[in-house]
Amino acid sequence: MEQREPLVRHIFTADPSARVFDDRIYIYPSHDLPHDGEDDDEGGEYIMEDYHVLSMDGPEAECVDNGEALNMRDVPWVSRQMWAPDCVCRDGKYYLYFPAKDRSGVFHIGVAVSDSPVGPFKAEEDYIENSMSIDPAILADDDGRFFMYNGGLWGGQLERWQTGTYTETPEEIDREDASLGPFVAELAEDMKSFKERPRMVRILDGNGEPIKAGDEDRRFFEGPWMHKYNGLYYLSYSTGTTHYICYATGEDPRGPFTYRGRILEPVIGWTTHHSITEYHGKWYLFYHDCELSGGINHRRNVKFTELHYNPDGTIQTIFPYGD
Repeated sequence: MEQREPLVRHIFTADPSARVFDDRIYIYPSHDLPHDGEDDDEGGEYIMEDYHVLSMDGPEAECVDNGEALNMRDVPWVSRQMWAPDCVCRDGKYYLYFPAKDRSGVFHIGVAVSDSPVGPFKAEEDYIENSMSIDPAILADDDGRFFMYNGGLWGGQLERWQTGTYTETPEEIDREDASLGPFVAELAEDMKSFKERPRMVRILDGNGEPIKAGDEDRRFFEGPWMHKYNGLYYLSYSTGTTHYICYATGEDPRGPFTYRGRILEPVIGWTTHHSITEYHGKWYLFYHDCELSGGINHRRNVKFTELHYNPDGTIQTIFPYGD
């Protein structure tokens, strides 16, 4: 199936995290609010304030907007910019993880809980202790453990957390140095805290050497996602400046991961952000572009298409507008 039309058109949606609960597909996107402001490297044009949950009975079915699930006015610690979220289920409870800036302008990760996959979600009073940066993605591993991956350069403030402590003016990273990676941490039993302090994931090349910061075709920029296929962990992410979705594989959820190739070629618009999920034995890539808005970066729309693996476990590259 090749579904490459916007899932919804009445609102602008981006950064889709697709999940399957009770044989139904749920998509947790960010919500772009139209405005006339300028773009900048800090992401100031992305002023999102709430989340809507989308759902489908299957890949061929109509996509439904289930309405507002959480608004920043109901999250005490948030000042602005509720960006890309994710959601998982544990013991009948649904946990929505989301990034936002606190009252001092620093990004952290919060969590909100609901009895329903479409909400409404009730947020915790404060962000998760020791959380930082943006783009949370949760792996529900086969052994019952849950891991959070997150991070993003530039507007995502990842450079400011290199030492584990926030600094407003970090040292510049040399292009020959190892690139920064996303953070990973196992979640505690309560799903509202970390079981360990987050650590940075290493992404290596085919020779076992770290991908360099100047290798913009392969290095991590933002939007991490983790899934498993045939027992192997697949870390996928956006390269940012070169606009690819790439992936690396490993045998441990904490890494290291070895770069394997590209999943998605560039889309219309600056950002590219995705998720990967299985439904009835087929795999799907959910992503966004700015085709609906004519290329306006902060007016994006969610799409999806089928994902195909080769016999050796590599992923076939997707060309969003044809080969």
